[in-house]
Amino acid sequence: MFTGIKQQATVKPGGIIELTSPDLQEGTTVEVIVLIQTEPGQANSPEGASQPARSLAQFIGAAPGNFATPEEADHFIRQERDAWNA
Repeated sequence: MFTGIKQQATVKPGGIIELTSPDLQEGTTVEVIVLIQTEPGQANSPEGASQPARSLAQFIGAAPGNFATPEEADHFIRQERDAWNA
């Protein structure tokens, strides 16, 4: 079972992060995940973070289709429907 501790911290010189909590017992093994808070366009933001977010609607229909023509798509759908009805 896992329990969590969520804290904000400031990175100290040398990339040191200090986490203290009375819930942490000496000798306990813990897993630490660091999430870096950045602003778009900030120098140390992860690659791609300066790009504006896109809504799902912007992606719909933007990718190339699997069929060259509507007739090919109809043929595929008919084959699938026939396979289910067999």
